[in-house]
Amino acid sequence: MDAFLAIVSKRDRRSYADRPVPPEVERRILDAGRIAGSGSNKQPWTFVVVESRERVEALAESVYAPENVRRAALVVGVLVSGKGPVAFDAGRAAQNMVLAAWNEGVVSCPNGIADEDRAREALEADTEETIAIVLSFGYPPKPLDPERRTAQEWSERANRKPLEEVVRRL
Repeated sequence: MDAFLAIVSKRDRRSYADRPVPPEVERRILDAGRIAGSGSNKQPWTFVVVESRERVEALAESVYAPENVRRAALVVGVLVSGKGPVAFDAGRAAQNMVLAAWNEGVVSCPNGIADEDRAREALEADTEETIAIVLSFGYPPKPLDPERRTAQEWSERANRKPLEEVVRRL
């Protein structure tokens, strides 16, 4: 898939088919996060794949929209540590993962943390780690075809401010 088409056609999805993400697809998603750039190449992240149903349930209870996590085929906590622009680095890694997933036909959604203590416990985060985001992944309930529109059409249909409102030229 064309990279720009992938970017403009990707939408967060909060419902998933009852279908596992195969190990080779999971590996590509995680590797896309690993390969993201980071300040001074420090790679200040850890990706926690939550596999046990008990932990998935505990983590689901810690986010704002629990069903996103409960119904996901793959749940990944992105943890960061260290000093510097680690939030930016985590964002780059997370964005790489969701775009790699989209390339594989897997949809995703970022999940904000409502209960930090509960999330830390579910992810076994140590005292030096901060939870950047929890990502949920799964196949869509019905197949999606990003190529049914051009990149320009996707861009025009996006529920976003016009480009002229977000760009300032000096």
